[in-house]
Amino acid sequence: MKTTTSMHTVTVDQLKKIENLQSVPAEQLQWLIDESHVEEFEPGERLFEAGSPLDVTMVVLEGSFRICMPQGNSIREIAVLNEGSITGYLPYSRGKKLTGYGECVRKMTSLICPAEKIQHGIKINYELTEALVHIMTNRVRDFTALQQQNEKMMALGKLSAGLAHELNNPAAAIVRNTAALKDQLHKYPHIFKQLAAIKLKMSEVDPINTFIQEIINRPDKPVLGMLEKSSKEDEMMDWLEDHEVNSYEMAETLVDVGFAVNDLDKLKLKVADDCVSPVLVWISNTLMTDKLVSDIEEASRRISELVTSVKNFTHMDMAADKQLVDIKEGIISTLKMMIYKIKKNNINMVKSFAEDLPKIMARPGDLNQVWTNLIDNALDAMESNGGDTLKISTQRDGSFVQIKITDNGPGIPEDIRSRIFDPFFTTKAMGKGTGMGLDVVSRIIQQHNGTVKVKSKPGETEFEVCLPLNQE
Repeated sequence: MKTTTSMHTVTVDQLKKIENLQSVPAEQLQWLIDESHVEEFEPGERLFEAGSPLDVTMVVLEGSFRICMPQGNSIREIAVLNEGSITGYLPYSRGKKLTGYGECVRKMTSLICPAEKIQHGIKINYELTEALVHIMTNRVRDFTALQQQNEKMMALGKLSAGLAHELNNPAAAIVRNTAALKDQLHKYPHIFKQLAAIKLKMSEVDPINTFIQEIINRPDKPVLGMLEKSSKEDEMMDWLEDHEVNSYEMAETLVDVGFAVNDLDKLKLKVADDCVSPVLVWISNTLMTDKLVSDIEEASRRISELVTSVKNFTHMDMAADKQLVDIKEGIISTLKMMIYKIKKNNINMVKSFAEDLPKIMARPGDLNQVWTNLIDNALDAMESNGGDTLKISTQRDGSFVQIKITDNGPGIPEDIRSRIFDPFFTTKAMGKGTGMGLDVVSRIIQQHNGTVKVKSKPGETEFEVCLPLNQE
């Protein structure tokens, strides 16, 4: 660490201006000054490196510095500490090494005290120790809250992007089909005029209606490929042109509902030659109108399902405290929220849910965060090596509910497997993850008195979550 030793004199009154040290007796602050030395840093200068031992307590007297962590090929800023901040080693801290590096932002003057001096001072400086411990607890709480918020916002960003895409498709379909339906309805006066002109008798209309319904309701309609469908439409168009009906749109509509050329030959036997064209126009427009209404209904249903999934996922109409939770329902809601990413990567979902699985007492929003992190990690892992199968299973295991999420991605290398639940550890590039996802998973499961384990080998990674049935 490159530093410049300063002749700067630190006084008790100067330390008294720091909020966290205001209640510390003057003699204890003087002790801190006597056991420390002053260092100065220029903008851009490194205070410490990632992996360095946590062996000093630092009081920022003037200026500021930032703590950063390398993430992939980028740098992620964790925090900025300004004048009056106290950081580094603090009493009873279990930290041994620095997770990031420090870089001076504004020319900085700091008071540096070796960790062993602070440890010794614990025995003789009660108020100073109390103030430093208070700083540590606040630091842990604030830092954890900030990282949890970052993780939630990143997860929300991923989910909202996929959800927006999923909502856009049915919404666009509704707009498109509503406009088409309006055009269809505008044609009805002209169609009515044509039908009125041919003066069909009721004895002729009923057989036509019956014939149409038989075709529409045919069981086991063949699913046509693109080439086969195009070929049938061409055949249909040739027949229509032979009967003075020039409409490729009608050919598409008739083929879509299951009409074939031989069906039109049968229909022709039921009406007079001069009635064929207006009857076909009436049939085609009736079928098209019905199809547009059905499409609008399906798109509306899809939007309603997505809104329901959002509601179930967030549990926004439920209390935040523990309640009876259906594990299967939570996982399915999570999958619906992530359906865009699943479809985009052509993932084959294999689900095996125990039918007799009892509900458990849990916080549903927290558990959905667990499923989101585990499933999202699995999808990201498979994207990196072309994996295509995600397996999710639930079953009862004694007094526990066991949930397994397995992917056929590249696996987790053995040398980092023990670190994946550590805060800030991530192998993802900047913007892909904060390194808090699995840490959040671990803490949520612990809060529910459960366990989370991982088994991994090339081509298979399995996360196993066990939650107790009795949370009393």
